[in-house]
Amino acid sequence: MVITITLLVLGALTAAVAPRVVARGSWSDREPVLALWMWQCVVAAVLLCCVLAMALSGAAAWRAVHGGVFAPAPTVVVDAYALPPASEPWAALIALVLACGGLWTAVALTREVRRASALRRRRRAELLARVPRLPGEEPGSAERLIVLEDERPDAWLLPGTPPRLVITTAALRRLNRRQLDAVLAHERGHARARHHWLQHCAGALAGGFPGVPVFAAFQAQVHRLVELSADDMASRRFGRLTTALALVGLNEGRGVFCHASEHTEVPQRVSRLLAPERRLSASRRLRLTAAVTLVPAVPLLVAFAPGLSALTG
Repeated sequence: MVITITLLVLGALTAAVAPRVVARGSWSDREPVLALWMWQCVVAAVLLCCVLAMALSGAAAWRAVHGGVFAPAPTVVVDAYALPPASEPWAALIALVLACGGLWTAVALTREVRRASALRRRRRAELLARVPRLPGEEPGSAERLIVLEDERPDAWLLPGTPPRLVITTAALRRLNRRQLDAVLAHERGHARARHHWLQHCAGALAGGFPGVPVFAAFQAQVHRLVELSADDMASRRFGRLTTALALVGLNEGRGVFCHASEHTEVPQRVSRLLAPERRLSASRRLRLTAAVTLVPAVPLLVAFAPGLSALTG
């Protein structure tokens, strides 16, 4: 059962240390898509540690689970794991705790998706009441741009099938044509990348396990990085200055640019667009992508190392 303990220690260390290690990197704002992928790989590694430890401890505790886990494996592989011949109470306790954690994760994700779906249905109903469909318009025919009469400049994406792009009349009056196109490109970038699903998963993990540092950091970083990623998508088509001016036009009336404002995200995004840092070189991006992709492979190597050694020995 050394492998089970190793996996649990590895998962705990990753969950506790990874947010601090990642925070030291200064490249995430320059490469938000790569940073998003890195966070997903780190979280996947933590979850894999728990799943693999649950499987091995369950195999040590119950013969039925043992048969399911090692059914296709030859005898030499089963012997390499040196599982106890009789059921171990502590192994059953570990398996049950981890199984409850997995069940709670599923409950938290289901709750998050249902909450978001209910909110989306309510907002769609409100939009339909304020902006009814035109005669002959099919409900799901294509992406629909909805213009709302409102004195507050705003624009947002309402996910769904199809997604709805919503913009207010105040935004139409305040932004010029190119700035408006940049705002729409930003929102379409969210839709193409399915950022809302990533945010649902991050919210479910952070809400279900509020004491785990890696999940709280994952939620905070996802919220920030998806906006930077969408900003980059818009700026590649319409320029950084245009995208920055569009952000200012939408947000200057909300007080976010005041010194006393607690909402520093928008000013930081504008500063990033106006004074961009150089992107990482293609070779460094490739090396970082390969390195972070291998992070979830570490618990797999730990779990399968005895069996692979027995087969190749």
